[in-house]
Amino acid sequence: MKLHRLLGLAALGLSASLAQAAGFRLIEVPADAHGPALRGAVWTPCAAPAEKIAQPPLVLDGTQDCPVAGNGLPLVVFSHSKGGSSLLHHDTAAMLADAGFVVAAINHPGHNFQDMSGLGGLAVYANRPADMRRLVDYMLGAWPGRAALDASRVGLFGFSAGGYTGLVAIGARPDFRLWADRCAPDSTMPACQAIRRNEQPPMPPRDERIKAAVIVDPLSAFDATGLRPIAVPVQLWASALGGDGVTPEAVEAVHHDLPTPPEWHAVPNSAHFAFIAPCTSAMAQAMPDICRDPPGFDRAAFHADFNRKVLAFFQQFLTRLRLRPTSDMGAFLGAVASE
Repeated sequence: MKLHRLLGLAALGLSASLAQAAGFRLIEVPADAHGPALRGAVWTPCAAPAEKIAQPPLVLDGTQDCPVAGNGLPLVVFSHSKGGSSLLHHDTAAMLADAGFVVAAINHPGHNFQDMSGLGGLAVYANRPADMRRLVDYMLGAWPGRAALDASRVGLFGFSAGGYTGLVAIGARPDFRLWADRCAPDSTMPACQAIRRNEQPPMPPRDERIKAAVIVDPLSAFDATGLRPIAVPVQLWASALGGDGVTPEAVEAVHHDLPTPPEWHAVPNSAHFAFIAPCTSAMAQAMPDICRDPPGFDRAAFHADFNRKVLAFFQQFLTRLRLRPTSDMGAFLGAVASE
């Protein structure tokens, strides 16, 4: 192989590997005519050594307010579960940032750990994908580091209700009549009353900027017709036991009803919250239900594999060349040189 070609490939592969830690900063998307302020966090490639960042009850690995390292970087936006937060997938976000991605996550208004005012209604299920559109708008438009981003390479990661959110953002159309069996005949819950009247909240249009999506144990309100508009690559994860309103059968139905087969991962002996970052002792005390796993399930070991596969998927569809960790770069260059 010609030396100049070798060096060109190496430069592409090293663009993210030179980062030493994930930069971390809090963000706020301003309120506008489309909704209230969105508070969250951004992880970025960073050339400084890693630190410990306290966000009680979590401890994050990263570097506070580190300047963004690199340019032409892909963006991945994260959507959390019902009652979740922008930080619950911090290990996955930091790993993507270490590998050259910018990751942005927000707390969905009315559906997060501090504010559950949207619980019981259907409007929040239209607001959630609209939140993600506003987040992408902000990151590509007003975010101070926007010059480092490549607007043509945007991905989405969504867990649980965030998985539902991600499916709508990439084109799925929910039918909440599929939830009718969750409602007692005399239920006065606003969502149940709306379902009985067949009132579907208007959904935002597909966000054409999102080119790939990782959908994790999604809350489903979709049949095959509702999933038919999806036309981007999907990596789909399912827990063995489900939880928090998500059933293995419903996720399996999404698997079979997607118009193009997804990259499919079913995780043996796992419960729904296995996809949330491994818990600190403080988090386990504060949120035991989120931190409890079935006997024999090693969440830390699982996340090492989970994060690698999420990264590989986004590298495949959002980067021009699959990025290699620094530790593998010598072997990579040797293999390329021998071709």
